[in-house]
Amino acid sequence: MESIKLDITKAAQFLTPGAIEAYVPQVAASQEALEKATCQGNDFLGWLHLPSSITPEFISEIQDVANILRSKCEVIVVAGIGGSYLGARAVIEALGNSFAWLKSDSKNPTIVFAGNNIGEDYLAELTEYLKDKRFGIINISKSGTTTETALAFRLLKKQCEQQFGKAEARNMIVAITDAHKGAARAAANKEGYKTFVIPDNVGGRFSVLTPVGLLPIAVAGFNIEALVKGACAMEKETDINIPFAENIAARYAAVRQALYTQTGKKIEIMANFHPKLHFMAEWWKQLYGESEGKEYKGIFPAACDFTTDLHSMGQWIQEGERSIFETVLSVETPNRELLFPHDDENLDGLNFLEGKRVDQVNKMAELGTRLAHVDGGVPNIRIIIPKLDEYYLGQLIYFFEKACGISGLVQNVNPFNQPGVEAYKKNMFALLDKPGYESESQAIKQRLSEGK
Repeated sequence: MESIKLDITKAAQFLTPGAIEAYVPQVAASQEALEKATCQGNDFLGWLHLPSSITPEFISEIQDVANILRSKCEVIVVAGIGGSYLGARAVIEALGNSFAWLKSDSKNPTIVFAGNNIGEDYLAELTEYLKDKRFGIINISKSGTTTETALAFRLLKKQCEQQFGKAEARNMIVAITDAHKGAARAAANKEGYKTFVIPDNVGGRFSVLTPVGLLPIAVAGFNIEALVKGACAMEKETDINIPFAENIAARYAAVRQALYTQTGKKIEIMANFHPKLHFMAEWWKQLYGESEGKEYKGIFPAACDFTTDLHSMGQWIQEGERSIFETVLSVETPNRELLFPHDDENLDGLNFLEGKRVDQVNKMAELGTRLAHVDGGVPNIRIIIPKLDEYYLGQLIYFFEKACGISGLVQNVNPFNQPGVEAYKKNMFALLDKPGYESESQAIKQRLSEGK
């Protein structure tokens, strides 16, 4: 099998000779700290050798539960937020038919997502949509008290029980949660739900290859065994013993940090020319944003879908402030073939494209964009994916995770915590008068009354 590849030539030209190689000692030290678990956040390194630890029996167990849900339900609601849903959605959107949800005869359940926002209209419309559907729920929450997910699950659980009865609903709800503690674990034990465990040593944004990601992906009808195999292959290819010049995770981490420190590029735009990769970029944004954005430093992760966003963000990228670099996700071979047709009148002047694959046009748009942006002063990294399938997406997921761990440690932050995420929650609970937040509630209301 091939592997995903990394091309940094159009980024290295913006750096002084040897700038990337200068990071080799720091990268090596970071890799060693990961392997020996001596780094900051070393209690959250369960992802590091997770792919190679997944057994055929574990995959079979997940697949068996997925098959039960698939046989019982025409719709599955995945309730989770952040890393508890983005990874699964990234894979499902990348592999699925873009218009499958419009088909009434699809052999796979429709997968919808909840618990990732507090939009009343969204939730009301979801509950309305589910009224005449046989639906099940995959509830993903380690604590069971994350506001967005807990709120959505309470609504959905009640609706499922009302529509099918408590006994049947019990067989249509799966909880992915902590092994022993938390509200979600207590509820699952009380109701008798089938459960899978979120490992204590795997943080949410690194959890795609746990049941958090594997179960929804399997329910959607995709091959989780191939996904894990791809991740296993990348685990080997980015091992600490692989030389720097051949280790794409180490090189990606190094070139990012070199661009950040030497040229002041503070924003990384993850660009793709394949609309199915939109949520892969959304997952990547969380992975790198939560991991590196600490101590008032870190590269800001942004994302664009090209060519669509070239008609909105293209001007800024081409001629705006030179604080950005691009990483392009490039898919070598699409899964479908569509030829451009002839038109006798040729009013649009596009007959010169007659007989060409649409992907050939897209590839020239990609190359032309990369050349233009480089000419405009935007360093360009390219990640080449042979095709969109489970194996290569498994590779891509592990590649990003490994490079993220290295990059955060090179930057000298803890890549595995997210203390800043709690600030908005504290304010929200105080404003909602949550029990236990009385002093905070009084203080914040006084602040608002003073217009501060």
